Amino acid sequence: MTAAIELVDVTKVYRRYSGRQFATLKSALLQRSILRDLRPSETFPALTGVSFTVPKGTTYGVIGRNGSGKSSALKLVAGITKPTSGRVNVEGRISALIELGAGFHPEISGRENVFINGIMLGLSKREIQERFDEIVDFAELREFIDAPVKTYSSGMYMRLGFAVAIHVDPDVLLVDEVLAVGDEGFTHKCLDKFSEFRRRGKTILLVTHSLNLVERFCDEALWLDAGRVQAVGDPKRVVGAYLTAVETGEEQLLAQTTARAVEDATAPIERPADPTSNMFSATEGRWGSREIEITDVTLVDGNGQPAHVFHTGEPLAIRLRLRAQQPNDDCVFGVGLFNAEGVCCYGTNTFIEEMPPASLSGEAEATFTIAALDMVEGTYKLDVAVHKRDGYPYDYHRLLYTFRVKSRTHDVGIYRPHHTWSFSPTVRFK
Repeated sequence: MTAAIELVDVTKVYRRYSGRQFATLKSALLQRSILRDLRPSETFPALTGVSFTVPKGTTYGVIGRNGSGKSSALKLVAGITKPTSGRVNVEGRISALIELGAGFHPEISGRENVFINGIMLGLSKREIQERFDEIVDFAELREFIDAPVKTYSSGMYMRLGFAVAIHVDPDVLLVDEVLAVGDEGFTHKCLDKFSEFRRRGKTILLVTHSLNLVERFCDEALWLDAGRVQAVGDPKRVVGAYLTAVETGEEQLLAQTTARAVEDATAPIERPADPTSNMFSATEGRWGSREIEITDVTLVDGNGQPAHVFHTGEPLAIRLRLRAQQPNDDCVFGVGLFNAEGVCCYGTNTFIEEMPPASLSGEAEATFTIAALDMVEGTYKLDVAVHKRDGYPYDYHRLLYTFRVKSRTHDVGIYRPHHTWSFSPTVRFK
């Protein structure tokens, strides 16, 4: 296996901004090192001990949160920056599309920028002339090619930069999340070009937040977090590990958000003037006589564990713990699910479902179970309540509990019904 790109124990340290500065470059050089004498608090490690190998002719994806070191790694491969320690090796001609419009001069025309950019990437003037029409047509900028680049939109910048980069015919193509600003048609054109590069045995190093793109196009993937390698190998396995970590972080954040909302709601607030009115029109908070009190609300996953992050189609249970000050024969339990915009997705209660109350006393528990949470991806809020049949509230918790539904299918709306597709023989899919 021949390596097109190799990083061996690479560390990249940047200096944090502070009031301490060198007066001149000469004074910095005389002190022998700009970084060596800085305190740890004055430096920032963008990458720490990173090692990975990209075999020649493969498409390699790099994923991770913002600030994880992805772009720093790409700049090292491109030769834009040098590692603080470790070794970076790259075989073949590199073409890098790392920053939108990098290398373009805003005051001159797109035509002139194509020539300048092409020469910077290693082409001769004759080679650029031979490929010029292809570049302009691919970028879809024939009408604007003689206008100053400063008049271009961000999408036009990206299209021209991408067109020049790929028509250099590099051995190694570096791409950093630039497809995010392209329209759908141009994005498909770029993906087709990636496929063509793969067929021709070119090497592509792709930094992206598009996990589906990594799973679909990449032969291997690398997950960076806080400048360190977390996982490397099969794209589906690496993406799965990354999503698990993201969900763990979301779980912690949602738990904290819910705990703060419940704590803030302990202070009494004014309930609606008409206690039998539609509670869905009320604001976030908690109210009621507390003759029956909801002492705890827990969202439970399919394994019986408390959770705030669920996947579409998985079970969800809402467990209420209650305490009645004295025996009660007029109590109704209700739940309501809302999306992040406050739209009611579903609401019900035991009286609507023809369960007339008989008695409740002392400590009690009620569980509302959804066998399959058929909702699209998004953030949702939960209402829980115990009240009289006429709506008089004992304890009403309005929008205090937040949970998130995750899905790899990015459909829209609120509800995802169980469904299938069928087609005639003349309809085919890849």
